[in-house]
Amino acid sequence: MSFNFVIKSSKAFARRGQLTTPHGTVETPVFMPVGTQATVKGVPQDLLEELGVEILLGNTYHLYLRPGIEQVRKLGGLHRFMSWRRAILTDSGGFQVFSLNELRKVTEEGVTFRSHLDGSSHFLGPEQAIEAQIGLGADIIMAFDECTEYPATTGRARASMEMTLRWAERSKKYFEEHKNEVPWSCDARVGAGALTRPAELRSAFGEHSSPARMSASGPTRAEETQALFGIVQGGMDPALRKESAERTIEISFDGYAIGGLSVGEPRELTREIVESTLEHLPKDKPRYLMGVGTPEEIAEYANLGIDMMDCVLPTRAARHGLLYTSEGKISIKQARYASDPRPLDPNCSCRVCQRYSRAYLRHVYAASEILAQVLNTIHNLSFYLDTMRRVRHSI
Repeated sequence: MSFNFVIKSSKAFARRGQLTTPHGTVETPVFMPVGTQATVKGVPQDLLEELGVEILLGNTYHLYLRPGIEQVRKLGGLHRFMSWRRAILTDSGGFQVFSLNELRKVTEEGVTFRSHLDGSSHFLGPEQAIEAQIGLGADIIMAFDECTEYPATTGRARASMEMTLRWAERSKKYFEEHKNEVPWSCDARVGAGALTRPAELRSAFGEHSSPARMSASGPTRAEETQALFGIVQGGMDPALRKESAERTIEISFDGYAIGGLSVGEPRELTREIVESTLEHLPKDKPRYLMGVGTPEEIAEYANLGIDMMDCVLPTRAARHGLLYTSEGKISIKQARYASDPRPLDPNCSCRVCQRYSRAYLRHVYAASEILAQVLNTIHNLSFYLDTMRRVRHSI
């Protein structure tokens, strides 16, 4: 099997597990940094490896528009394109498309939308979303769904849920028919012939040392496929969430995501929906909560039984000078840090806290130096990853 999930230990509702993917193993519960456009803003891939990142998230919508799926596919897929040896998850692009509001039109077939870059018109449906994600070649890909807005009436939430279920079936069907076309498969045939790694790039990529390389007795590249996750919707209605979960499970996916949260609802309601939805998800499949949250929240959701989470918060907050520490949040832009010789977080072992003072971090931020965004992002990511390590250790 090219994808597998096993639970190693549990404590109350929390589970410690391991995901096996074609590009390496992932310890869960895991926080996945967001590399929207094939990059975690400001942090090179070798540093991400040093921080202990085992899986990144890429965004199909943004990569579809720039540089284009075909361009990435021709270069051997997203792993080779961005020189990342470890696991990748791509979202379907649905959330970004539905965030366009006036720039989109939804029909049963899919969504017609205008690019936020140049206004050009595009269409994305379940088949196109899966085709794009197969072309990108992520280890884990997502079914195309409709993200229900908040607030929404029960009728609107049900209609959106039903649409998501129909799209889930179409996503699964297309995936089963085309899953062997993934660009890192030895037998993938796209266009005129099989995709191969240019010889001059193989050593640079370190292909011989990739954790995805299998032994002679194990699966070959030709036998490895991506994993497809289904997404549970239903708005803020627990009964609809239950129905969505049960019917999505009937379609049968490799894992299940809880979508449509962190869209403006109160945090208490988010937790309520997560808790009620978890009751209806399989215990032997990975559970992915999309788009949350603060360090406290990701620890809380991991303890409820969530296995995978992603959020732009640590990187976005870093670019605005908001840093997470064991002593609470720090807005490094504040003048009171101008003469502060202390490390950002005395309890943090990241390279930023071990080397730089609050005064220096405040100075480079006030001077609008690019280094400020880099250092801030490294620290915030380290803090999030350390939070998950502590959770795993406690389990």
